[in-house]
Amino acid sequence: MDDIQQILNAMMREAVDPKTAAVALAVIGLNIHFGYTGLLNIGQSAFMLLGAYGFAISITQGWPLPVAILVGLLVAFVFALVLGVPTLQLRGDYLAIVTISAAEIVRYVGRSVGVEWLFDLTGGAQGIPGSRYRDPFTDLSFFGSGNTTLLPFNYLDVSESPLLRLAGWLVVIGLIWAAVQIGRGKIGLEGGARTGALLGLSLATILLVFFLAPVAAQNTGVEGWWFTVVAWVIVAIGLLLVLGLTRSPWGRALKGVREDEDAMRSLGKNVFAIKMQALVIGGLFGAVGGMMYVLPSTVQPDALGRNITFFAYTALLLGGAATIWGPVLGSLIFFVGRAAIIAGANTYLSSDQYINIMNRQQTSQFAFVVIGVALMLLVIFRPQGILGDKRELRFNV
Repeated sequence: MDDIQQILNAMMREAVDPKTAAVALAVIGLNIHFGYTGLLNIGQSAFMLLGAYGFAISITQGWPLPVAILVGLLVAFVFALVLGVPTLQLRGDYLAIVTISAAEIVRYVGRSVGVEWLFDLTGGAQGIPGSRYRDPFTDLSFFGSGNTTLLPFNYLDVSESPLLRLAGWLVVIGLIWAAVQIGRGKIGLEGGARTGALLGLSLATILLVFFLAPVAAQNTGVEGWWFTVVAWVIVAIGLLLVLGLTRSPWGRALKGVREDEDAMRSLGKNVFAIKMQALVIGGLFGAVGGMMYVLPSTVQPDALGRNITFFAYTALLLGGAATIWGPVLGSLIFFVGRAAIIAGANTYLSSDQYINIMNRQQTSQFAFVVIGVALMLLVIFRPQGILGDKRELRFNV
């Protein structure tokens, strides 16, 4: 049971990690591109990398934090215009090829060592260390120093008995099942009662999960609570913005473009302008995600390469495209699931206590193999994801 508890703790640390929130922000932007507008953008990592570079380089040049954030957003905005003007007439595979090529160009430019002034700004393949640009953000923290355990009252204060933890996880499963039933309308609640019940069950589930798997971290240090809280607050704000946008006439226009561009043109809508707006807004979400992603680490071009875009698509397909909560749910399941596979493999497949058939590096690769197989099964048997609707996948691409 102690081994299982360690795996659960690793999963919880990954769930609250600010990098998970940062990728969730990028997935929210990708959802605007792919889920709501039908743009097959395979270059979301470029927006993240450009936002990170604009932010970090501005700080290293002595510019204040607000200006650095605006520079990161401006760079992503300009890139969206440069990318969108010649390419948004393309559809499907052709747009995917162009966007992934553009993202690779951005990454290789960041790695470049041939131009001295550019290398001085980006640091080449080694990137820009976080210690050079992190302090202005860290200085805003009012969390103080030291360590804090999220939900200080946990199972360790009651009993370390495996039976207590087992019973607790059974209750968690029951709460999740009840929330799913209410969400699908199989329990007779409507309107405010339904919303209140879902919020209550969600809060109870979160509190019980942290009771069973407490997470401790520094208050203001690297990947500390200050980074974590700010990142997830920004995710919440992003969800509210997307909720408002998609329920507006503009949001309905996005879906119209996704389903039938010609019909939208016949109604007098400027399809190109709508696509460009979606590309810019989704790209800005990616830029903010890139800034949050590099705050606890380093602006390294290979760390924000095409693999991040594929992670984002996996999370989006898992949670459900063209849904409000799908990007966040998919990101959580993806990163928590990967952490569970790696921790489980390290415990049971890379240990003399059990079976020693692979090393720590191989367990990370094994996790991606399992995730790849799971993604193929998901696309085959439930392409709409957990929260999605099959009708939302009828793209005109």
